[in-house]
Amino acid sequence: MTFDDLLERAASLVRPDRRAILGVAGSPGAGKTTLAERLVGELNGDGGHWVAQVPMDGFHLADVELERLGRRDRKGAPDTFDAAGYAALLRRLREQDEGEDEGDGIVYAPGFERTLEQPIAGAVPVPRTARLIITEGNYLLLRDAVWERVRAQLDEVWFCELDESERVSRLVARHEEFGKDHETAVAWVLGTDRRNADLVAATRTRADLVVGPAVTASGSMPRVPPAHRPPGSRSAR
Repeated sequence: MTFDDLLERAASLVRPDRRAILGVAGSPGAGKTTLAERLVGELNGDGGHWVAQVPMDGFHLADVELERLGRRDRKGAPDTFDAAGYAALLRRLREQDEGEDEGDGIVYAPGFERTLEQPIAGAVPVPRTARLIITEGNYLLLRDAVWERVRAQLDEVWFCELDESERVSRLVARHEEFGKDHETAVAWVLGTDRRNADLVAATRTRADLVVGPAVTASGSMPRVPPAHRPPGSRSAR
């Protein structure tokens, strides 16, 4: 499986009469966001804007709410997200494609500011012209009633897999980049993050496709040929 194969498969999810939503799952640090960004960048690389990215991280509960709930020390666990709100947004994106009147045709999704480690409302505009939505997050395949509502909105879910030592190394570096000292970063990765990673790893068998280290660890990706435009339209409309 090459990156170009992934581009072909992602584009093939779209039909002339319907929008597609692709999920990218995996443990913390496995490369979900990097893969999603590369897919979006390359598929839109011929000047089109027919692919949009909507991260699950925008549905992190704010720290003040986590403090109120007594979950601040478990930030990143399944119950520290607004999973119901995430499922509702994905459903709304499908309804938008089916003709929902959205005024100027844009649905706004929340983003996540890593420097602040806080969700940011209205940060991600999704135009009606987007034919493929790519959304990435840890728990897209979790066997839990509310997270199953998320899975129900996704056409496919791909699972990012990375060598464990590389994943841990990347995650420690990320925590350090955004403000944690080395000891605190290591403790968090080997504590809270590892517990979450174990939960996510157990969902691997539910994925439609496993994207292995040969792709997730790669730093270079091929340019997209014109064949990766969505079916039925040159303009992605």
